[in-house]
Amino acid sequence: MNSKFPAMPYQFWMVLMLSINFGVVFFDRTSAGFLAPFFRRELALNDIQIGMLSSGLSLTWALAGFGVGRLSDRLGRKKPVLVAATLLFCVCSFVSGLAHSFLLLLATRVLMGIAEGGVMPVSHAVIVAEVDEERRGVAMGVAQNMGSNLLGFFVAPLALTWMAVTFGWRSAFFLAAAPGLVSGLVLWMFLREPVAPVTGTAPSAKPSLRKALAVRNIRLCALISILLVSYVVCSLSFMPLFLVQNIGYSPEEASWLMATLGLSATIGSFVVSAVSDVIGRRLTIIVLSFNAALLPLGVLYGPVSPATLAIIFFFGWAVNGVFPIFMATIPSESFDPRFTASLSGLVMGIGEIIGGVLSPTLAGWLSDGFGRGSVMWFMLGLCVLAGVLGFGLVETAPRVLARHRLSQA
Repeated sequence: MNSKFPAMPYQFWMVLMLSINFGVVFFDRTSAGFLAPFFRRELALNDIQIGMLSSGLSLTWALAGFGVGRLSDRLGRKKPVLVAATLLFCVCSFVSGLAHSFLLLLATRVLMGIAEGGVMPVSHAVIVAEVDEERRGVAMGVAQNMGSNLLGFFVAPLALTWMAVTFGWRSAFFLAAAPGLVSGLVLWMFLREPVAPVTGTAPSAKPSLRKALAVRNIRLCALISILLVSYVVCSLSFMPLFLVQNIGYSPEEASWLMATLGLSATIGSFVVSAVSDVIGRRLTIIVLSFNAALLPLGVLYGPVSPATLAIIFFFGWAVNGVFPIFMATIPSESFDPRFTASLSGLVMGIGEIIGGVLSPTLAGWLSDGFGRGSVMWFMLGLCVLAGVLGFGLVETAPRVLARHRLSQA
């Protein structure tokens, strides 16, 4: 790009398209958690099985995230991969509404993870190739968090709960499938195939997992990914049940509280990433990881008032804003940016396989054995440990590094 000004309109619309597309993906991913209070009794599921639905999707999501990311890097093609994945998960969501047993519902969620897992790593690679460096953190944050939280955490609980109450939970799954068809068509018509970023390394160089994991930042980002993915997956899987069955809120009240998470993360999608561009990636991750303790402590010891708990949820869920930072921004700034899709898929995949797969099943076991309050304590430990690991990160934000170089000079 010879001139930044003419490129700005396309950069803006491209990031918006990718953000909405991932929002449609997350609308589907979160649907099982929000609909669990409705299909749990009909399908006779226990909490371990509820957790296994999240675990199965997380496993294939992780494998697809890394595999599809590497495939797109090797092929040098991003657009066809995004469109194909978007259309495929629509089919899986529709079939979820046809499930009449736990095994069939689990199978549909597993297949959905295969379709959805590669969407964000490939989207990050498009951003690295198209967006100017000084705006990359904000662009990655908006792409990964704004649409996903607006649609997946704000619109989804309200729309799906209303649909389930009015027409039944199967119709709600059908609803979740529809937007992907439109999003896939928009990407096909308006997204252009990006040009690979130029680096000083040889064009024939290939990504090496061993070299990537030898980088301290990438190892720490992978560990933080395990902890915070576990935190989010456990919250999505068990928080609606805790609010309805343990605290005593109605499904509608619980849906509004869960929607507060989406509103918080939608605002945080650009605020948190923009702040990290200014104060640094490291400090942002540390502060917001510790801040996430507000959420489990709020439901365990907080006030009964839904309005007050909504405020606690809003500020506690700000941790969602750091996901693109440790999943894509720091890895791309710590290693060869041409392999952003592979690196993002690697960090996301490790977090999903270990955290997303194991943690909800473990949380279900804790819930059945010791009560759902134990899941909240489990979440508390996860976010605190993530904050501790954040102290070990090496700063990568270009503005912060530039200030350091200037002060040293």
